[in-house]
Amino acid sequence: MQYLASKPFPVGMIPKGKTQRGFTLIELIAATTILVTLTLLAIPLATVSIKRVRDGIDRYKDTCDRAAFRSKAGSECYPPDLDTLVNGEDVNGKKLKFLRRIPIDPMTHTTDWGIRSWQDDPNSDSWSGDDVFDVYSKSQRTALDGTKYKDW
Repeated sequence: MQYLASKPFPVGMIPKGKTQRGFTLIELIAATTILVTLTLLAIPLATVSIKRVRDGIDRYKDTCDRAAFRSKAGSECYPPDLDTLVNGEDVNGKKLKFLRRIPIDPMTHTTDWGIRSWQDDPNSDSWSGDDVFDVYSKSQRTALDGTKYKDW
């Protein structure tokens, strides 16, 4: 059988010496599945680190509110800094720690978090230094949905 160059080859009939090029549908589906899976795994890493610090702050405040230890006047029982969450407080002769270590901010790859005290404006980028009410990423980059990472 001889084919003209202008006619396409019938399905399954490729002349000897000719090879098909490109990807199969299964290869494309597999590659897309792997890419989507890796993307979905990366997104929660940012929120997990922030939640871990915020959980430590909340546990510190709850413990202080139950009068397990004294806090600085005017701090509303929030920790004075992030190191206090790691170093802990003395409760009845026993050290009570709230974080094992300060988590790494996955957006900046440092332990340098933006901090707000309870007296600060919720959108403030400066910390008054009084206490730690909230943390945020110092990254100036923007997420795929258009929000800044620091607003998470």
